[in-house]
Order: sequence, then structure tokens, then C-alpha cells
Amino acid sequence: MNFENFILPHIWNLKPYSSARDEFKGKEGIFLDANENPLGSGVSENWNRYPDPLQLGIKEQLAAIKSCSTNQIFLGNGSDEAIDLLMRMSCQSGVHNIILCPPTYGMYEVSASINHIEQRKVSLSKNYQLDVEGILQTIDQNTRLLFLCSPNNPTGNKLKRLDIYTLIESFKTGFVVIDEAYIDFSDEPSFILELAKYPQVIVMQTLSKAYGLASLRLGMAFAHPSLIQLLNKIKPPYNIGGATQEIVFKALKNPSFKNDSVRLILAERTRLVDSLQNIPDIIQIYPSDANFILVHFKRATELFNYLIESQLITRNRSSVALCEDSIRITIGLSEENDKLVQLIKQFYSA
Repeated sequence: MNFENFILPHIWNLKPYSSARDEFKGKEGIFLDANENPLGSGVSENWNRYPDPLQLGIKEQLAAIKSCSTNQIFLGNGSDEAIDLLMRMSCQSGVHNIILCPPTYGMYEVSASINHIEQRKVSLSKNYQLDVEGILQTIDQNTRLLFLCSPNNPTGNKLKRLDIYTLIESFKTGFVVIDEAYIDFSDEPSFILELAKYPQVIVMQTLSKAYGLASLRLGMAFAHPSLIQLLNKIKPPYNIGGATQEIVFKALKNPSFKNDSVRLILAERTRLVDSLQNIPDIIQIYPSDANFILVHFKRATELFNYLIESQLITRNRSSVALCEDSIRITIGLSEENDKLVQLIKQFYSA
């Protein structure tokens, strides 16, 4: 595939910043090249040296885990950095547009607004699936990015794979970005495994959910090596700090935590859904392939506020299109889920 048509010309021609750690990659020696503090950091661990700008140690681990190569991986400060860079790489304000399928992850819209990029919205159906025909009719020669979130946030369901294939094969003017932040909780295989077949696809994942590393803010994008090279070209030189790299490196050596977390969260999700189904004031519990559920309640906002008063925090999605009177509930510990059910029953029996 010729990516040149999808990338802004000045990005191709950009001369990237060359950091000290780009120019010398060794780990041994006397370092007088990067204007660092030679005395240390004033804390128990020293963070006075700049980190690996390309995070190669982590990428080697991820390549084995995700069944891809290191040159197919971009690491960012959360997935939000990748979203922003993709827009800046491919979209010129006032010329190009992106397509969103609400309700979906809100940062696509925010990032597009920051970059002053036209957003064309094609809503999901009432059962939260893609309007394929509507999307195809909305695409034009200036559409550069199509964002698909599967499993979707805030609805929790996976999108029909055949619909995604149809869009990938029909969209000829830009990139299909598949956000798989919740893929670890789904039985759906990742589109990472199909990047060789579909070089116009960019897959995003995260370590914030199943891996339990949300505070470290490490997001992943997987794509054709040419695209990864461009993302690395335009990112800040040290976008992933040394402390984050060190902790992530250690965490990835412990796959049993992630696997056990997924197993226990899925079991709790099933148990919570079973408990909520016995409450008559719940209108609908939507199917979930994620670590949360979306529930349509009677008097949802009142219930949301009642839960807050008891210091139980959920996410009110009632103002989101197609999610009216709905609350998004993250699957918690067993005792936390039991407390939630107890409070909901108390609210409706009052």
C-alpha cells in the first residue's frame, strides 16, 4: 500500500529531533552528552539519566506476547498520544475529516477538536452495532481516519467482525483505527494478527486495564513498520519515562497476574449481572465483552447520586446519545460488587 497519499507532505519531509540517546545507544561509559545531573536524583533510586527513546526492551517483550515484530509497535503516553499523533500525521485542518461512531470513546472527538479537524459522526444502531452503509456513504476522498472501538466504550460490546472487515476492504482514502483497549476481556482475536493482510489498519491497545498499570499511562499502537517509523519520527523524544519503562518491563515478566485478573474479573462480571437481573427496576443490562457493564436503570441519575452519597462511584452515561438513563459500572472486587447490589436494592425499595 502507498501510504504517501494518506500522510501530510510535511510529515514525510520532516527532519526529526535527534536526542542524545538516539546518537549513542550504549549503556556503559562516562556520559557527558545529555546535560544530565551527574549527582543522581535526591531519592532512593536514580532517575537522572534520560531513558531509551524507543523503549526497545519493552517492545521486545510485547512482540513475543502480541505475536508481532518490534518494528510494528509504537508506545505512547496512553493511547491518547497515539490518537493525537495519527490525526496530526494525516489530517490537515479545513481539508480532511475523520469518522466517529458514537457512542464511543470520547477522546477521539476531543483530539479532533484540539487539532481543528472535521468530525463526521455515524451513530451506532440501537443494539450498538456499526451502520456500515451509513459509514460508507459518509466517506469521501478527504476522509483520513475511521475510528472503531471494539469492545466499545461505553457500551461494552464487541462490534461484528464481518462489519469491520467490510469497512477495512471498502475504505480506500485513509486508515482504519481499531481501538482494542478491552480486547483482553473478549474472546475476539486481535486485529494485530491481520496487520500483514491489512496494512491500512492501525490497532490500539493499553496496559491500563487487564495489566493493572493505568497510573503508568502506557498505550500501544500496532501498525505497518512504515507507519510506526513515522509515529516515532513525530513523537516527543522521551515520551515514555524511565520509571514507567522499568516498571512495565518487570510487569510484563509476570503474565500470570494479567491472566488471573482477566479470569477473576470475567467471573465477577457474570456474578454481578446475575445479581442485577433480579432487580425489577433495571430496564436492561447490555451484553459486555469488557471489564464493565452498561445498565439502563429507571431514574438513573437519582441512583447515580445516591451511590455517590454512599461513596460508591460509578459513571453516569445518561447524557450520552443512545445511552440515556444508563450507568457504566466497572467490575470491582467481590465485596465491592455485593455492596453495589445492596445499595441499588435499597434505593429502589425506599
